[in-house]
Amino acid sequence: MPVEIRELIIRAVVQEPPESDDEEGDDTKTTLDASPIIDECVRQVLKILKATGER
Repeated sequence: MPVEIRELIIRAVVQEPPESDDEEGDDTKTTLDASPIIDECVRQVLKILKATGER
């Protein structure tokens, strides 16, 4: 007997790395750009919603 998942909740926390007290290393700081992650998540959710609407 197949099992149907009706709801899936995914939670994620995206945080920037902690800043160091070192003033000399300004060029070594990395910036976290979350927009590609958000875009991909939205794309996959819309794909799933479209697939469930076609049933």
